[in-house]
Amino acid sequence: MENIALATMLLPFIGALLIALMPQRHAKVLCTLFALLATLGMAALAYAYLDSDKTDVTFTLYSYGHTQLFGFVMDRVSLLIGFAVVSLGFLISLYSCGYLTVGNREHPHEGSNRYYALLLVFIGAMAGLTLSSTILGQLLFFEITGGCSWGLIGYYQSPKSLRSALKALLVTHIASIGLYLAAAWLFAKTGTFELTAISQLSDADKLVVFGGVLFAAWGKSAQLPLHMWLPDAMEAPTPVSAYLHAASMVKVGVYIFARAIMSAGTVPHEIGVVGAVMATITMVYGFLMYLPQKDMKRLLAYSTIAQLSYIFLALSLSIFNSKMAFDAGIAYIFNHAYAKSLFFLVAGALSYACGTRMLPQLKGLLRCMPLLGIGFCVAAMAIAGVPPFNGFFSKFPLFAAGFELSHEHWWLLPLLIIALIESVASFAWLLLWFGRTVPGEPSTEVANASAVPMSMKIVLVVLIVMSLISSVIAATWLA
Repeated sequence: MENIALATMLLPFIGALLIALMPQRHAKVLCTLFALLATLGMAALAYAYLDSDKTDVTFTLYSYGHTQLFGFVMDRVSLLIGFAVVSLGFLISLYSCGYLTVGNREHPHEGSNRYYALLLVFIGAMAGLTLSSTILGQLLFFEITGGCSWGLIGYYQSPKSLRSALKALLVTHIASIGLYLAAAWLFAKTGTFELTAISQLSDADKLVVFGGVLFAAWGKSAQLPLHMWLPDAMEAPTPVSAYLHAASMVKVGVYIFARAIMSAGTVPHEIGVVGAVMATITMVYGFLMYLPQKDMKRLLAYSTIAQLSYIFLALSLSIFNSKMAFDAGIAYIFNHAYAKSLFFLVAGALSYACGTRMLPQLKGLLRCMPLLGIGFCVAAMAIAGVPPFNGFFSKFPLFAAGFELSHEHWWLLPLLIIALIESVASFAWLLLWFGRTVPGEPSTEVANASAVPMSMKIVLVVLIVMSLISSVIAATWLA
């Protein structure tokens, strides 16, 4: 398993190096191939884990003296989330082969070696981060993803995209100070960087470590007060928005928070209180901010901020000894990655075919572009948490665990009621836009739309299916 894990992490980096050295015409093929190999590597790790009756395994990659610096951990959380981020990286690579062409009516452009190389580096960094058993390893890959996001958000090299890329880089690197603090404090108190060493700390020391992790997580997952970079990051190519801002980069924050909770044994309740309250405030803010949006990608960006708040809420609730809340949070990471990626890629297909992603100009999708109309419907229902789509099976256990905990912790009740109202209001708002865009007579832009490439259609179909079945995969895996 150690060799497979190492190969899974390193293959995308090797692919990126080859792309940098090869002619441009080979870039998209090499990117897709190496992303596929990394996905198969994650699948092989998952199979080996199941074959060992789900026995957790930790490997040391590099240590100095008795201090473990880098290592891998294979357990039910790292492999589930690792498979999601790597497999979605492959799907985004395949989608990009059709999207980044001169046939794109919004951005007619052949994808460069720089784009595909950075995408592969990002996939490799996400594989390394999800499998890392040390906080130092998390920090390394945390910083690599920040650098890649800067390059990918500013890919089109326009003044606005470059400003947005710089904002994302600065905010997430300011957030990384929290992870530096947590790593330094853990090493100073225990003499190691292993995440499991958090359990050896006193409650006062845990407050410092978790405070640092939570600050870093808020920055990477675009939560108040470090949220401002995400809406502007929509200047990136839409496949980048789907991968970084739905499936991978924004999931780094919630993942490192979940990993710390898993490793700590008991977590001071103060962290749970702060996490739950800030999640609820951010949730309401995200909802209010996406109400006036007409640009589909900016609407989805603010929706992502709100949806990530649900994950922070679930993980914060788990601190009060609720396994159901923790499993709900992990399942939410997995399910939301596929559903929101679908929504972003539908927006990308509309940009490609119609030349716009402004919602008021998009009407009658079902008649002219049935696949995109169905994709819009499935993604909206999944994000809103409507059964039988995957979002429901994340939200239901979250609320069930929360209301159960509220018997003992009364202050949770108003937070949960606010979250419930936001969920219903979100469904109503998405339903409104569905009614305005999917049925009815086609608008001029939709009626004159060009054909969507086959590679993009294949990815949309896969994500539609995953928006239905990913909850079954997550529930079976986490059981």
